[in-house]
Amino acid sequence: MTLEAAKTLITAALGRMNALYSKTVFDEWVILSLEAAQGRILAYTGPRAERFQRDFRADVGPLRAEMAGKHFAVGDFEFAPEATGTRYDVCLGIGGSSYLICNHTGKSMAEIRKDPHWLEAQKAFVEMSEKFRADPLA
Repeated sequence: MTLEAAKTLITAALGRMNALYSKTVFDEWVILSLEAAQGRILAYTGPRAERFQRDFRADVGPLRAEMAGKHFAVGDFEFAPEATGTRYDVCLGIGGSSYLICNHTGKSMAEIRKDPHWLEAQKAFVEMSEKFRADPLA
């Protein structure tokens, strides 16, 4: 899958999640490439474009702790239920060394999961993960 196709897929899937949840699930997302152990931002959408890069290391901390020691294949994902505020909520493997990281800048995953609509909204996230598993970001 190309980067443009991945961005289109992500935008559509997150839009579907919002519709099923009846409000915004994730208001921020970033595609990262960790090729050759060097991080590179491939795309960003969200409310804090001017400062998210500066804050990224701190914001990814809770998610990094949840992911520690685990190997992620394309389509695998991990949530950080207690990540609050601008701390990132979920990471999804979308290519060999590429990842989608999503966040709600005002709520934790624990808060999002309390809403009964989350059960339906998460289906759209899983469907997106399966599409990346079938056609990874190249």
